[in-house]
Amino acid sequence: MEPNQSTCLDPYVASFEATLSSKGYKPDTIATYRHLLRSFARLLDSAGIAPGALTPSVTVELGRCLPVTTKSRIKFPNLAKLFVAHLIEIGIATRPQPTPAQAERTELLGGYETYLLRQRGLAPRSAYHALRFANRFLDHRFGDHRLDLASLKALDVVAFMEHLHSRKRPFRDKTPATHLRSLFQYLFAQGRTTTNLSLCVPRVRKPWGARLPRHLSPDEVEKVLASVRANPRRGARDYAMLLLMARLGLRAPEVVAIQLGDLDWRTGELTVRGKGQRHDRLPIPPDVGEAISLYLRQERSATTTRSLFVTHRAPNCPFADGQVANKILKEAFAETGVTPPSPYVGSHVLRHSLATNLVRAGVSLEEIGDLLRHRSRATTMIYAKLDTDGLRSIAQPWPTAEAAR
Repeated sequence: MEPNQSTCLDPYVASFEATLSSKGYKPDTIATYRHLLRSFARLLDSAGIAPGALTPSVTVELGRCLPVTTKSRIKFPNLAKLFVAHLIEIGIATRPQPTPAQAERTELLGGYETYLLRQRGLAPRSAYHALRFANRFLDHRFGDHRLDLASLKALDVVAFMEHLHSRKRPFRDKTPATHLRSLFQYLFAQGRTTTNLSLCVPRVRKPWGARLPRHLSPDEVEKVLASVRANPRRGARDYAMLLLMARLGLRAPEVVAIQLGDLDWRTGELTVRGKGQRHDRLPIPPDVGEAISLYLRQERSATTTRSLFVTHRAPNCPFADGQVANKILKEAFAETGVTPPSPYVGSHVLRHSLATNLVRAGVSLEEIGDLLRHRSRATTMIYAKLDTDGLRSIAQPWPTAEAAR
Protein backbone atom coordinates (compact mmCIF):
# COMPACT_ATOMS: atom_id res chain seq x y z
CA MET A 1 0.00 0.00 0.00
CA GLU A 2 1.30 3.43 -0.92
CA PRO A 3 2.20 5.74 2.02
CA ASN A 4 -0.36 8.38 0.93
CA GLN A 5 -3.17 5.96 0.09
CA SER A 6 -6.35 6.45 2.11
CA THR A 7 -7.18 4.03 4.93
CA CYS A 8 -10.26 3.04 6.85
CA LEU A 9 -9.28 5.26 9.81
CA ASP A 10 -8.70 8.48 7.87
CA PRO A 11 -12.24 9.88 8.52
CA TYR A 12 -11.67 9.75 12.28
CA VAL A 13 -8.05 10.87 12.67
CA ALA A 14 -8.72 14.63 12.49
CA SER A 15 -11.42 14.57 15.18
CA PHE A 16 -9.24 12.31 17.32
CA GLU A 17 -6.30 14.71 17.09
CA ALA A 18 -8.59 17.63 17.94
CA THR A 19 -9.71 15.77 21.06
CA LEU A 20 -6.10 15.13 22.10
CA SER A 21 -5.18 18.77 21.50
CA SER A 22 -8.09 19.98 23.65
CA LYS A 23 -6.82 17.77 26.49
CA GLY A 24 -3.35 19.32 26.38
CA TYR A 25 -1.40 16.67 24.50
CA LYS A 26 1.75 18.10 22.97
CA PRO A 27 2.23 18.30 19.17
CA ASP A 28 5.09 15.78 19.26
CA THR A 29 2.91 13.22 21.04
CA ILE A 30 0.05 13.79 18.58
CA ALA A 31 2.47 13.36 15.67
CA THR A 32 3.67 10.05 17.14
CA TYR A 33 0.10 8.86 17.56
CA ARG A 34 -0.68 9.89 13.97
CA HIS A 35 2.23 7.80 12.67
CA LEU A 36 1.19 4.77 14.73
CA LEU A 37 -2.44 5.10 13.62
CA ARG A 38 -1.34 5.19 9.99
CA SER A 39 0.57 1.93 10.40
CA PHE A 40 -2.28 0.37 12.36
CA ALA A 41 -4.80 1.42 9.71
CA ARG A 42 -2.83 -0.43 7.02
CA LEU A 43 -2.92 -3.49 9.25
CA LEU A 44 -6.70 -3.23 9.58
CA ASP A 45 -7.15 -2.82 5.83
CA SER A 46 -5.03 -5.87 5.05
CA ALA A 47 -6.97 -7.94 7.63
CA GLY A 48 -10.34 -6.66 6.46
CA ILE A 49 -11.37 -5.43 9.93
CA ALA A 50 -13.78 -2.49 10.12
CA PRO A 51 -13.23 0.32 12.67
CA GLY A 52 -16.60 -0.41 14.24
CA ALA A 53 -15.37 -3.84 15.34
CA LEU A 54 -12.54 -2.45 17.44
CA THR A 55 -12.39 -2.85 21.21
CA PRO A 56 -9.45 -1.98 23.52
CA SER A 57 -8.42 -5.64 23.85
CA VAL A 58 -8.74 -6.33 20.11
CA THR A 59 -6.78 -3.19 19.28
CA VAL A 60 -3.91 -4.04 21.63
CA GLU A 61 -3.81 -7.62 20.30
CA LEU A 62 -3.63 -6.43 16.69
CA GLY A 63 -1.05 -3.83 17.64
CA ARG A 64 1.38 -6.58 18.52
CA CYS A 65 1.72 -7.22 14.79
CA LEU A 66 3.18 -3.75 14.27
CA PRO A 67 6.95 -3.39 13.83
CA VAL A 68 8.48 -3.30 17.30
CA THR A 69 10.02 0.09 18.04
CA THR A 70 10.53 2.01 21.25
CA LYS A 71 7.62 4.29 20.47
CA SER A 72 5.22 1.53 19.42
CA ARG A 73 5.99 -0.57 22.50
CA ILE A 74 5.46 2.32 24.91
CA LYS A 75 2.84 4.45 23.16
CA PHE A 76 0.51 2.02 21.43
CA PRO A 77 -1.34 0.54 24.45
CA ASN A 78 -2.26 4.04 25.58
CA LEU A 79 -3.14 5.03 22.01
CA ALA A 80 -5.41 1.98 21.67
CA LYS A 81 -7.39 2.92 24.76
CA LEU A 82 -7.77 6.56 23.72
CA PHE A 83 -8.66 5.88 20.08
CA VAL A 84 -11.27 3.23 20.81
CA ALA A 85 -12.82 5.50 23.43
CA HIS A 86 -13.02 8.20 20.76
CA LEU A 87 -14.69 5.81 18.29
CA ILE A 88 -17.24 4.87 20.96
CA GLU A 89 -17.87 8.53 21.77
CA ILE A 90 -18.62 9.47 18.14
CA GLY A 91 -20.79 6.38 17.63
CA ILE A 92 -18.56 4.35 15.31
CA ALA A 93 -17.71 1.54 17.75
CA THR A 94 -19.87 0.09 20.50
CA ARG A 95 -18.93 -0.44 24.10
CA PRO A 96 -18.33 -4.18 24.68
CA GLN A 97 -20.93 -5.86 26.85
CA PRO A 98 -19.57 -7.37 30.06
CA THR A 99 -19.59 -11.13 30.42
CA PRO A 100 -21.83 -12.70 33.09
CA ALA A 101 -18.74 -13.20 35.28
CA GLN A 102 -17.71 -9.56 34.89
CA ALA A 103 -21.23 -8.30 35.61
CA GLU A 104 -21.44 -10.48 38.71
CA ARG A 105 -18.14 -9.19 40.05
CA THR A 106 -19.05 -5.58 39.31
CA GLU A 107 -22.27 -5.99 41.28
CA LEU A 108 -20.47 -7.58 44.22
CA LEU A 109 -17.74 -4.94 44.38
CA GLY A 110 -20.29 -2.14 43.99
CA GLY A 111 -22.18 -3.37 47.04
CA TYR A 112 -18.92 -3.78 48.95
CA GLU A 113 -17.90 -0.20 48.10
CA THR A 114 -21.23 1.12 49.38
CA TYR A 115 -20.71 -0.84 52.60
CA LEU A 116 -17.21 0.60 53.08
CA LEU A 117 -18.26 4.19 52.46
CA ARG A 118 -21.62 4.33 54.22
CA GLN A 119 -21.43 1.75 57.00
CA ARG A 120 -17.73 1.63 57.76
CA GLY A 121 -17.19 5.36 57.10
CA LEU A 122 -13.97 4.87 55.13
CA ALA A 123 -12.53 7.66 53.06
CA PRO A 124 -12.82 7.12 49.28
CA ARG A 125 -9.06 6.61 49.09
CA SER A 126 -9.14 3.84 51.72
CA ALA A 127 -12.16 2.23 50.08
CA TYR A 128 -10.31 2.24 46.76
CA HIS A 129 -7.39 0.28 48.23
CA ALA A 130 -9.75 -2.17 49.96
CA LEU A 131 -11.52 -2.80 46.64
CA ARG A 132 -8.20 -3.42 44.91
CA PHE A 133 -7.28 -6.18 47.35
CA ALA A 134 -10.78 -7.66 47.11
CA ASN A 135 -10.47 -7.77 43.33
CA ARG A 136 -7.03 -9.33 43.54
CA PHE A 137 -8.31 -12.05 45.83
CA LEU A 138 -11.19 -12.82 43.47
CA ASP A 139 -8.75 -12.96 40.54
CA HIS A 140 -6.49 -15.32 42.44
CA ARG A 141 -9.29 -17.66 43.49
CA PHE A 142 -11.71 -17.57 40.54
CA GLY A 143 -9.85 -16.00 37.60
CA ASP A 144 -12.30 -15.14 34.80
CA HIS A 145 -14.91 -17.67 35.97
CA ARG A 146 -18.19 -17.07 37.80
CA LEU A 147 -17.96 -16.49 41.53
CA ASP A 148 -18.72 -19.41 43.82
CA LEU A 149 -18.38 -17.63 47.13
CA ALA A 150 -20.09 -20.39 49.10
CA SER A 151 -17.19 -22.71 48.24
CA LEU A 152 -14.55 -20.46 49.82
CA LYS A 153 -12.49 -22.09 52.54
CA ALA A 154 -9.83 -21.05 55.01
CA LEU A 155 -7.18 -22.63 52.77
CA ASP A 156 -8.11 -20.19 49.97
CA VAL A 157 -7.49 -17.24 52.28
CA VAL A 158 -4.17 -18.57 53.54
CA ALA A 159 -3.05 -19.44 49.98
CA PHE A 160 -3.68 -15.87 48.85
CA MET A 161 -1.75 -14.40 51.77
CA GLU A 162 1.15 -16.74 51.02
CA HIS A 163 0.99 -15.65 47.39
CA LEU A 164 1.31 -11.98 48.41
CA HIS A 165 4.23 -12.59 50.73
CA SER A 166 6.09 -14.90 48.34
CA ARG A 167 6.79 -12.11 45.88
CA LYS A 168 10.30 -10.76 45.37
CA ARG A 169 9.35 -7.67 47.37
CA PRO A 170 6.68 -8.84 49.84
CA PHE A 171 4.24 -6.55 51.57
CA ARG A 172 5.85 -4.96 54.58
CA ASP A 173 2.77 -4.21 56.69
CA LYS A 174 -0.59 -5.54 57.79
CA THR A 175 -2.66 -3.74 55.14
CA PRO A 176 -3.58 -6.84 53.05
CA ALA A 177 -4.78 -8.75 56.11
CA THR A 178 -6.87 -5.78 57.27
CA HIS A 179 -8.56 -5.35 53.88
CA LEU A 180 -9.23 -9.07 53.49
CA ARG A 181 -10.73 -9.26 56.96
CA SER A 182 -13.10 -6.45 56.03
CA LEU A 183 -14.11 -8.21 52.79
CA PHE A 184 -14.97 -11.49 54.50
CA GLN A 185 -16.92 -9.73 57.22
CA TYR A 186 -19.04 -8.14 54.49
CA LEU A 187 -19.54 -11.43 52.63
CA PHE A 188 -20.61 -13.21 55.81
CA ALA A 189 -22.98 -10.39 56.81
CA GLN A 190 -24.58 -10.57 53.35
CA GLY A 191 -24.98 -14.33 53.53
CA ARG A 192 -22.61 -14.89 50.60
CA THR A 193 -20.38 -17.21 52.66
CA THR A 194 -21.47 -19.84 55.16
CA THR A 195 -18.71 -19.07 57.67
CA ASN A 196 -16.99 -15.90 58.81
CA LEU A 197 -13.68 -16.31 57.00
CA SER A 198 -12.36 -13.09 58.51
CA LEU A 199 -11.49 -15.11 61.60
CA CYS A 200 -8.99 -17.22 59.65
CA VAL A 201 -7.06 -14.36 58.02
CA PRO A 202 -3.50 -14.65 59.40
CA ARG A 203 -2.54 -11.78 61.64
CA VAL A 204 0.63 -9.86 60.88
CA ARG A 205 2.69 -9.34 63.99
CA LYS A 206 3.58 -5.69 64.27
CA PRO A 207 3.68 -4.50 67.90
CA TRP A 208 2.55 -0.90 68.25
CA GLY A 209 5.42 1.45 68.98
CA ALA A 210 8.07 -1.27 68.84
CA ARG A 211 10.12 0.63 66.27
CA LEU A 212 11.50 4.14 66.48
CA PRO A 213 10.28 6.58 63.82
CA ARG A 214 12.64 6.66 60.83
CA HIS A 215 13.87 10.20 60.26
CA LEU A 216 16.45 12.46 58.64
CA SER A 217 18.56 15.16 60.23
CA PRO A 218 17.70 18.81 59.46
CA ASP A 219 20.75 19.09 57.17
CA GLU A 220 19.74 15.98 55.26
CA VAL A 221 16.18 17.30 54.82
CA GLU A 222 17.48 20.59 53.41
CA LYS A 223 19.90 18.76 51.12
CA VAL A 224 17.08 16.65 49.69
CA LEU A 225 14.84 19.69 49.21
CA ALA A 226 17.60 21.61 47.42
CA SER A 227 18.17 18.70 45.05
CA VAL A 228 14.47 18.50 44.19
CA ARG A 229 14.26 22.25 43.65
CA ALA A 230 17.16 22.17 41.17
CA ASN A 231 15.30 19.88 38.76
CA PRO A 232 14.90 22.04 35.62
CA ARG A 233 11.79 20.26 34.33
CA ARG A 234 9.51 19.90 37.35
CA GLY A 235 11.49 21.30 40.24
CA ALA A 236 8.94 23.95 41.26
CA ARG A 237 6.09 21.44 41.56
CA ASP A 238 8.08 18.71 43.31
CA TYR A 239 9.73 21.19 45.67
CA ALA A 240 6.36 22.66 46.71
CA MET A 241 4.97 19.18 47.35
CA LEU A 242 7.88 18.04 49.52
CA LEU A 243 8.06 21.38 51.33
CA LEU A 244 4.45 20.95 52.48
CA MET A 245 5.46 17.62 54.03
CA ALA A 246 8.73 18.89 55.49
CA ARG A 247 7.35 22.12 57.03
CA LEU A 248 3.74 21.23 57.90
CA GLY A 249 3.98 17.45 58.28
CA LEU A 250 1.35 16.73 55.64
CA ARG A 251 0.89 13.17 54.46
CA ALA A 252 1.45 12.49 50.75
CA PRO A 253 -2.27 11.78 50.04
CA GLU A 254 -3.13 15.07 51.76
CA VAL A 255 -0.73 16.95 49.48
CA VAL A 256 -2.17 15.54 46.25
CA ALA A 257 -5.71 16.18 47.56
CA ILE A 258 -5.19 19.96 47.91
CA GLN A 259 -7.56 22.01 45.75
CA LEU A 260 -6.99 25.54 44.52
CA GLY A 261 -9.83 26.74 46.74
CA ASP A 262 -8.09 25.31 49.82
CA LEU A 263 -5.49 28.10 49.65
CA ASP A 264 -6.65 31.23 51.47
CA TRP A 265 -4.04 33.79 50.49
CA ARG A 266 -5.70 36.60 52.47
CA THR A 267 -5.42 34.85 55.82
CA GLY A 268 -2.36 32.81 54.87
CA GLU A 269 -4.04 29.51 55.72
CA LEU A 270 -4.39 26.14 54.04
CA THR A 271 -7.30 23.72 54.40
CA VAL A 272 -5.97 20.16 54.77
CA ARG A 273 -8.21 17.26 53.71
CA GLY A 274 -7.00 14.74 56.25
CA LYS A 275 -7.76 11.19 57.29
CA GLY A 276 -11.30 10.24 58.19
CA GLN A 277 -12.72 13.06 56.02
CA ARG A 278 -11.48 15.63 58.52
CA HIS A 279 -10.69 19.17 57.35
CA ASP A 280 -8.16 21.22 59.31
CA ARG A 281 -6.71 24.67 58.73
CA LEU A 282 -2.98 25.29 59.02
CA PRO A 283 -0.94 28.48 58.58
CA ILE A 284 1.13 28.68 55.41
CA PRO A 285 4.80 29.41 56.23
CA PRO A 286 6.41 32.08 54.00
CA ASP A 287 8.74 29.66 52.20
CA VAL A 288 5.86 27.26 51.51
CA GLY A 289 3.72 30.08 50.16
CA GLU A 290 6.53 31.28 47.89
CA ALA A 291 7.12 27.75 46.57
CA ILE A 292 3.42 27.22 45.75
CA SER A 293 3.19 30.65 44.12
CA LEU A 294 6.25 29.95 41.96
CA TYR A 295 4.79 26.62 40.85
CA LEU A 296 1.45 28.21 39.94
CA ARG A 297 3.11 30.96 37.92
CA GLN A 298 5.77 28.94 36.12
CA GLU A 299 4.93 25.25 35.90
CA ARG A 300 1.26 24.41 36.39
CA SER A 301 -0.30 23.69 33.01
CA ALA A 302 -3.62 25.13 31.90
CA THR A 303 -6.23 22.54 32.87
CA THR A 304 -9.83 22.42 34.02
CA THR A 305 -9.14 20.44 37.18
CA ARG A 306 -9.21 22.28 40.50
CA SER A 307 -6.47 20.12 42.01
CA LEU A 308 -3.39 22.13 42.93
CA PHE A 309 -0.80 19.58 41.83
CA VAL A 310 -1.23 17.97 38.40
CA THR A 311 0.89 15.87 36.09
CA HIS A 312 3.12 17.57 33.54
CA ARG A 313 2.06 15.05 30.93
CA ALA A 314 -1.23 15.57 29.06
CA PRO A 315 -4.05 15.57 29.88
CA ASN A 316 -2.59 17.15 33.07
CA CYS A 317 -4.72 15.15 35.51
CA PRO A 318 -4.52 15.09 39.31
CA PHE A 319 -2.35 12.36 40.81
CA ALA A 320 -4.18 9.11 41.58
CA ASP A 321 -2.41 8.71 44.92
CA GLY A 322 0.56 9.84 46.96
CA GLN A 323 3.06 7.41 45.41
CA VAL A 324 4.45 10.27 43.33
CA ALA A 325 6.03 11.71 46.48
CA ASN A 326 7.84 8.43 47.14
CA LYS A 327 9.23 8.50 43.61
CA ILE A 328 10.42 12.10 44.00
CA LEU A 329 12.16 11.27 47.27
CA LYS A 330 13.79 8.16 45.86
CA GLU A 331 15.27 10.16 42.99
CA ALA A 332 16.47 12.86 45.39
CA PHE A 333 18.21 10.32 47.64
CA ALA A 334 20.01 8.88 44.63
CA GLU A 335 21.00 12.35 43.41
CA THR A 336 22.31 13.65 46.74
CA GLY A 337 23.80 10.47 48.15
CA VAL A 338 21.77 10.83 51.36
CA THR A 339 21.16 7.37 52.80
CA PRO A 340 17.45 6.67 53.43
CA PRO A 341 16.71 5.69 57.04
CA SER A 342 15.07 2.45 55.82
CA PRO A 343 15.22 0.29 52.67
CA TYR A 344 11.68 1.36 51.75
CA VAL A 345 11.69 5.01 50.70
CA GLY A 346 8.39 6.48 51.85
CA SER A 347 7.29 10.10 52.01
CA HIS A 348 6.31 9.66 55.67
CA VAL A 349 9.99 10.08 56.50
CA LEU A 350 9.57 13.86 56.11
CA ARG A 351 6.68 13.89 58.57
CA HIS A 352 8.68 11.81 61.05
CA SER A 353 11.73 14.04 60.53
CA LEU A 354 9.72 17.18 61.28
CA ALA A 355 8.34 15.73 64.52
CA THR A 356 11.67 14.30 65.62
CA ASN A 357 13.58 17.52 65.04
CA LEU A 358 10.88 19.53 66.85
CA VAL A 359 11.14 17.22 69.87
CA ARG A 360 14.90 17.66 69.96
CA ALA A 361 14.44 21.43 69.67
CA GLY A 362 12.35 21.42 72.85
CA VAL A 363 8.85 21.70 71.39
CA SER A 364 6.21 20.05 73.58
CA LEU A 365 4.48 16.86 72.50
CA GLU A 366 1.10 18.62 72.73
CA GLU A 367 2.18 21.21 70.16
CA ILE A 368 3.62 18.52 67.88
CA GLY A 369 0.40 16.52 68.09
CA ASP A 370 -1.60 19.61 67.13
CA LEU A 371 0.66 20.29 64.14
CA LEU A 372 0.49 16.69 62.90
CA ARG A 373 -3.28 16.60 63.64
CA HIS A 374 -3.12 13.42 65.67
CA ARG A 375 -6.48 12.23 66.99
CA SER A 376 -4.89 10.60 70.01
CA ARG A 377 -2.03 11.86 72.18
CA ALA A 378 -0.84 8.27 72.38
CA THR A 379 0.17 8.52 68.72
CA THR A 380 2.38 11.51 69.46
CA MET A 381 4.04 9.69 72.36
CA ILE A 382 6.15 7.56 69.99
CA TYR A 383 8.32 10.63 69.47
CA ALA A 384 9.04 10.85 73.20
CA LYS A 385 11.44 7.94 72.75
CA LEU A 386 13.63 10.19 70.64
CA ASP A 387 13.97 12.89 73.31
CA THR A 388 17.29 11.55 74.56
CA ASP A 389 18.06 14.48 76.87
CA GLY A 390 14.62 14.37 78.45
CA LEU A 391 14.79 10.62 79.01
CA ARG A 392 18.28 10.94 80.49
CA SER A 393 17.01 13.45 83.05
CA ILE A 394 14.47 11.00 84.48
CA ALA A 395 16.60 7.87 84.25
CA GLN A 396 17.49 6.30 87.58
CA PRO A 397 21.19 5.76 88.37
CA TRP A 398 22.50 2.27 87.88
CA PRO A 399 22.52 0.55 91.33
CA THR A 400 26.21 -0.39 91.30
CA ALA A 401 26.83 0.31 94.98
CA GLU A 402 23.87 -1.72 96.14
CA ALA A 403 24.85 -4.57 93.85
CA ALA A 404 28.36 -4.66 95.29
CA ARG A 405 26.98 -5.22 98.79
